[in-house]
Amino acid sequence: MQKLVFFVGVAGTGKTTVAEKVVERIPAAFLDRDTVGGRFVERFLEMNELDPNDRDSDFYKKHLRDLEYDTTKDICIENLRVGQNVFMISPFTSELKNEEWIEDVIKASGKTKKEVDVKVVVVTLQDIEQQRSRIEMRGTDRDTWKLENWNSYETRVNFVPEINWDIPSSSIDVFDNSGDLTVEKVNHLVQFIKNDAAQ
Repeated sequence: MQKLVFFVGVAGTGKTTVAEKVVERIPAAFLDRDTVGGRFVERFLEMNELDPNDRDSDFYKKHLRDLEYDTTKDICIENLRVGQNVFMISPFTSELKNEEWIEDVIKASGKTKKEVDVKVVVVTLQDIEQQRSRIEMRGTDRDTWKLENWNSYETRVNFVPEINWDIPSSSIDVFDNSGDLTVEKVNHLVQFIKNDAAQ
């Protein structure tokens, strides 16, 4: 079966790093939503005299957020259609709540759920302070708002998102990325993804 794997979680948990390690063992189209839409979003924000690194304002959420996600989805569909495994990296908070979203992706690719094995890796940390520390360490401008408004940001962080997709519970792995990303941890994820879900 083709593999469609979502690496989800809040900022600073290490979604991209984890996915990069796994893709070394399972070849796949690697679609990080930040990379797919980043340059376009920055330009739109600059044109509106806003901070190009903003991802938290009402303007971004109203005008740009769905453009990034929908473009990433379209590239995913294209790759599924031509037979590629796909890794999707982003929080996907709204999409995970929408049962029809994943059904539409598979249908648009011309495939069925018997041909595409959907997995969700929820990348988590043990506590909120670890998350803040990792965000500070990576030092990206995009995280400035989160750090400057940490108290309000912290209250709305949910490490494990609501997942309403019609997939087996065995296709969801809540992965604790605290500490070192060891070979054993990577092996666990590789095995989780390679095992086809019961249909």
